[in-house]
Amino acid sequence: MTVSPGEPLGAEEVRTATVAIFTDNFQKMYAVLGLDLSLAANSGAALGLLPAGAAEDSVEDKQLYPNLAENVFELCNIFTSLLNREGAPHIKLYQVLYPGMELPSDARAVLLALGRRLDLHVEVSRYGKGRLSLSQAP
Repeated sequence: MTVSPGEPLGAEEVRTATVAIFTDNFQKMYAVLGLDLSLAANSGAALGLLPAGAAEDSVEDKQLYPNLAENVFELCNIFTSLLNREGAPHIKLYQVLYPGMELPSDARAVLLALGRRLDLHVEVSRYGKGRLSLSQAP
């Protein structure tokens, strides 16, 4: 896997992105993670040790297949550990929304906001590349 600085996901890309919402113990939104369709499909296929063609077909059909979505959910759950740190409020995965699902307006606003965010270009070896945007709620 290769990671480098990237461009933020745009408003149009959010419609086909997989979006994870993270909250604290009081259900207050902490951060929103967006994976473009390409990264979601490629990372889901890689985690499931599926052929790269499964990810390519998913992107071509402009949908995240259920078997890939299940693997991406696990990746988002694992990602939670990167948000937790000693002495800070406990952060947990609240919800994962897949392409075609209605994204709550507050989560959309956080994902697209400028400010405390990280935007990366990620290449999954032998699969493909995509973009990841992580934005911390105000």
